[in-house]
Amino acid sequence: MPLTRVRTECYAIDRYMEKLIIPRKLKSGDEIRIVAPAKSFQPTFTKEMRESAKARLESFGLTVTFGRYVDENDEFNSTSVEHRLKDLHAAFLDKNVKAILAVQGGAQSNQLLKCLDYKLIKKNPKILCGMSDITALASAIYTETGLMTYSGPGFTLFKNSKTVDYTADYFQKVLFSEDAVEIHPSTLFSNKRSDMTAESNEGYWIINKGEAHGKIVGGNLITFNMLQGSPFMPDISDAILFFEDNDKESFRAFANHLQSVINQPNFHKVIGLVIGRFQKGSEMTQILLKKIIKAKKELSTIPVAANVDFGHTVPMITFPIGGQLTLKVGRRVLIEIDKH
Repeated sequence: MPLTRVRTECYAIDRYMEKLIIPRKLKSGDEIRIVAPAKSFQPTFTKEMRESAKARLESFGLTVTFGRYVDENDEFNSTSVEHRLKDLHAAFLDKNVKAILAVQGGAQSNQLLKCLDYKLIKKNPKILCGMSDITALASAIYTETGLMTYSGPGFTLFKNSKTVDYTADYFQKVLFSEDAVEIHPSTLFSNKRSDMTAESNEGYWIINKGEAHGKIVGGNLITFNMLQGSPFMPDISDAILFFEDNDKESFRAFANHLQSVINQPNFHKVIGLVIGRFQKGSEMTQILLKKIIKAKKELSTIPVAANVDFGHTVPMITFPIGGQLTLKVGRRVLIEIDKH
């Protein structure tokens, strides 16, 4: 990478980090509140599963509490906007609560964005973590308040499984410590989040070589794209984008959704791309992904790595939306979260 570009990137990052609000890290004895901004607890998530997930979080020294409406369900496997907002606002207002964790992803969190009290959230900054549909909520809060949020496992993913140790390890590394975190590939993965079986992970896919140092923006690609044209869309300038998709979308759909981001007027300022592991139902392969990326000339000059442990498979990392990342793609891939 040319020295002038490195200096420009570093200067932009320094100015950006001065304005960013980084929530206090967790420590033993802290309370974590489970809320359902999208999908509520479902009957298929049994009492035993809930207890095992709760016990895992308690093993970190956390006190686990639940929002009032996390078990309410309607036709959309969720509850009313009013009740979801009450649980979210109550969690931010409660001085004892140090982190807020979504039950899971799902849908519907986009409904909350115009109704959230962003002034309240900014006055009471704390960790907010979730995945998939929570991308909309986490991105909007980050954009409107400058508060760093987190893309990571929902509560349901802390239940006992063959891959939960990796998920729990990176959750703790990012949310309990300020130290830089290098992301290493998992040894095993499961194609479905409910599986108790696992298979060998082949590691990262090297798509485009190069280096970048900048802020992290992204999450679930489809949900992220729903923010386009709204005031809640994050600024992707000087960003290393993190995107993942699920098996309801084929590799053809992924190519189209990615193009939608590329068509944004400031995409030329994006400096890197990290892609999460695809579910098998997408029929994505390394060869197909390389063809998709190589066909988009706007991606030709930036580093691209894929098959990283986040998305709709398990295990998964936790990464900060608004955090600072070093990405190096060469003979091997280095992914290091520097500020989180």
